Amino acid sequence: MILFVLIVLIPVYVLFVTSFKGAGDASPARAWNLPTDWTLDNWVGAWNALSPAIGRTFQMVVPAAIISAMLGSMNGFVLSRWSFRGADVVFTLILFGMFIPYQAVMIPLLELMLGAGVPSGVPSLIILHVIYGIPITTLIFRNYYQTVPHELVEAGRVDGAGMLRTYWSIILPISVPSFVVVLIWQFTNAWNDFLFAVFFSSSQNGPVTLALNNLANGALLQDYGVSMAGALLASLPPLLVYILLGKYFVGGLMSGSVKG
Repeated sequence: MILFVLIVLIPVYVLFVTSFKGAGDASPARAWNLPTDWTLDNWVGAWNALSPAIGRTFQMVVPAAIISAMLGSMNGFVLSRWSFRGADVVFTLILFGMFIPYQAVMIPLLELMLGAGVPSGVPSLIILHVIYGIPITTLIFRNYYQTVPHELVEAGRVDGAGMLRTYWSIILPISVPSFVVVLIWQFTNAWNDFLFAVFFSSSQNGPVTLALNNLANGALLQDYGVSMAGALLASLPPLLVYILLGKYFVGGLMSGSVKG
């Protein structure tokens, strides 16, 4: 395990030390060397270049994660605890969306979004991440709700609670472990997405992944220090999410959210 950790951390080391090197010190030939003179200029330059895109990315990933989590929760409850004729077929069709390659539908999807008049940038990306997040969120919540004691739902029915009241008053309050898993999953996927960003946004209204690509390829003379600082800066939000919520993520997985 220590060997594997070291292998994984080798690129992180190169990113970190290069981000503090001056222009003349940051080169492939000196990638393993510590900076001759430590400087924060690269971080300042990366922040100035990426900060608008980081703000747009938060505007995109937060509502996309929350909306897809709520839709997945409602779908999972109906498919697991309020069965109807054809529920298994509906569930199978929803899961089928997980296996459709994005590349196969990108052009018709672009035509559809343009035809619907959805603005490019954050609005388009929110809709796309919500839609493509529904299959995995539905799967996680459905499997989690199947572990909930059936007596809870029956008790609600005895007290006169309908489907919506049962979901809101009984199921939703005990869904915190699954919501943590889903929100972390969706936040990370939406934050790291690049394919949708290329097709449905531009450098003026796109997320941080697109801005980082433009930062790395936008000059004839590669500024390695700024690029490395930008890569670390762009990866900090999902890293902090995992650090702060990692134990809840593992707890949610162990509570049955991905079993079945």
